[in-house]
Amino acid sequence: MTPLEQQRARARLAVGEELKSLLYHPSPEVLYALLENPALDDTLLGLLLSRKDLPAEIIENIATRKNFLKSYAIKRALVFHTSAPRLVGLRLLRDLYLMDLVQFSLSPSASTELKRHAEEYIIARLPQLPLGQRITLARRGPARVVGALIATGHAQVLELALDNPRLTEAQILKVLWHDKLPQVVVLTVANHRKWSHHYNVRLALVRNSSTPLSIVLSYLPQLTVVDLRELAAPGIVPENLRKYLQAEVHRRMQASKREAAAEPQSLRGELLSQPKNQESPDEE
Repeated sequence: MTPLEQQRARARLAVGEELKSLLYHPSPEVLYALLENPALDDTLLGLLLSRKDLPAEIIENIATRKNFLKSYAIKRALVFHTSAPRLVGLRLLRDLYLMDLVQFSLSPSASTELKRHAEEYIIARLPQLPLGQRITLARRGPARVVGALIATGHAQVLELALDNPRLTEAQILKVLWHDKLPQVVVLTVANHRKWSHHYNVRLALVRNSSTPLSIVLSYLPQLTVVDLRELAAPGIVPENLRKYLQAEVHRRMQASKREAAAEPQSLRGELLSQPKNQESPDEE
């Protein structure tokens, strides 16, 4: 029997401190044999999964064993392991508890794809969550989840969600793009100390049919003529609002013409007001 075969045989039968020491063996073959050891309980398996250098094939093998997957802690350790194969993460991610999903979605080491799946699982659970957990998500959740919370229009989470430091302008715009948005959402965004000053957010509020006319009219003088013309095109905003947009464009154009007409006269006045150069006669 070769030394490697001897070590594999030991791994299948070891107990106590010997078994614990084998958790850090560098050979994948020995680790495979270790997984067959009946003395390998959840605590020892958790120690094995805490190894950052654990080969991906060992993680994948653990994820196929139903007796190991009875433990939530093991499933969580498999998902969070930086070397976990993609398919292992996809298969086990949906079984994580809510706050573990949140933690995973915010993990810098997790792949973008898996974090997006975690966010989708969180968003799918939102309707069933108690208020306390919604408040926690509003304060600490990732941007996409916070955006989904804002869209629900729940008054007790709106302000908290809008103050979330992870919330992005892109998510605010995504929310405001929705038709039939609860008016409390547009009112809260329009009065928010931070987001109400973003040009693109104001533009999205003008587009949204739930925004009160008084707020829309207060924003029109601040929009560019290019954006006003685009909004005034047929089918973008309700017909009753188009006339205000067209009137604002007309007002801007007339003001520009008056400024253009006044500029030459002003320039002429400046030239006339300048003293003429007078040449002094040479003294003889």
